[in-house]
Amino acid sequence: MRLRNIKGVDSIIEKSKYIVKSPEKNKGKWKEVFSNENEIHIEIGMGKGNFIINMAKNNPNINFIGIEMYDSVIVRAVQKLENEDLLNLKLVKMDARLIEDVFDKEVDLIYLNFSDPWPKNRNAKRRLTHKNFLDKYENIFKGKKIIFQKTDNIHLFEFSIESLSEYGYKLKNISLDLHNSDFSNNIMTEYEEKFKNIGVRINRLEAYKD
Repeated sequence: MRLRNIKGVDSIIEKSKYIVKSPEKNKGKWKEVFSNENEIHIEIGMGKGNFIINMAKNNPNINFIGIEMYDSVIVRAVQKLENEDLLNLKLVKMDARLIEDVFDKEVDLIYLNFSDPWPKNRNAKRRLTHKNFLDKYENIFKGKKIIFQKTDNIHLFEFSIESLSEYGYKLKNISLDLHNSDFSNNIMTEYEEKFKNIGVRINRLEAYKD
């Protein structure tokens, strides 16, 4: 999903009030960043930001943090926010493998939307629902662990169901065709909207662990 040839990327990102610089300095103190005690929901791999921006708009009493590692992608979200004033949204440019360096028992919910499926078995450890990542999430969740996942990749979805279940998560509201289900209030990502328009089925699940 890397985009190229965007002029002035560094400057655009640097000037944005939504970008949190040196996010590791806020570890354990994200409530202070938002100046309230509201829940914190994060999206790992936020892409161009459509989902996290609209979630923030629709849920002003929840704090949202979008995480993306590529400048050329996160800049698209920054551009969308130029004329917005969302006090409950922050963006972080970072590698998800370093997530424990940025959060400490303060996250209430994680969104994994259309994550890279890493289809080859040798790359399974890179999948965001692999045990290696679930171990990291244990250290950033505040209390009850909640993960919502959406993907068009059925193999990743099957892997996630098995991995989450083995880790002790209880799965609810599983759908193999989200847009033809009874699920309401769905906020789409850019990928999801594209897939929906060409008839690609979207898989969704909710995972809960005490």
